[in-house]
Amino acid sequence: MTVALSTALSGISSANERLRASASNIANMAASNQARPSVEPTNVDKAPEREINPANEVVEQQAAAYAFVANMKVLQTQLNTTGALLDIKA
Repeated sequence: MTVALSTALSGISSANERLRASASNIANMAASNQARPSVEPTNVDKAPEREINPANEVVEQQAAAYAFVANMKVLQTQLNTTGALLDIKA
């Protein structure tokens, strides 16, 4: 697997985890004493905990969706490029 493929797949996984964490936060909003876990790319082990705000969660979900789509485009472009190169060599 090339570096570009693994980078795109890692980005997809990260976006998926951000979306999962945000969805979990929204689902747990009924509990008043819940702290907001978040996924930060620079510090995954100790993410800061904040109060759950629905507006922030919607923005987080949209950002995760855009990151997911962007990484899918990178993956698609890489696969198309690899296919074109194989066609040229064949």
